[in-house]
Amino acid sequence: QVQLVESGGGLVQAGGSLRLSCAASGRTFSGYNIGWFRQGPGKEREFVASIRNSGSTYYADSVKGRFTISRDNAKNTMYLQMNNLKPEDTAVYYCAAALIVLRPTRADEYQYWGQGTQVTVSS
Repeated sequence: QVQLVESGGGLVQAGGSLRLSCAASGRTFSGYNIGWFRQGPGKEREFVASIRNSGSTYYADSVKGRFTISRDNAKNTMYLQMNNLKPEDTAVYYCAAALIVLRPTRADEYQYWGQGTQVTVSS
């Protein structure tokens, strides 16, 4: 069993930055593939970014060049650095983990989920 806890959300003006953290506990973290997803008001959950246990990263086109996903296996923590935030980035952000992920952009590939952290970007 893996427990994931997100933190770092908040209110920021457009153009600002936030860094989300996702702390994992319960199992050795390094073997897990990690993803970030978000769900905006009235929208379905969507893929944001992922990082495999190998270190390979993937990004949604909407965040490419602005967001960076990373992981610190020694700290059992992964991060999502978000720069140049836009109002359309407003959402609840979730981290997710799974040992085997074939299609990292699909939410149903991930077994463990955090509770989410709210990010609000004002214009």
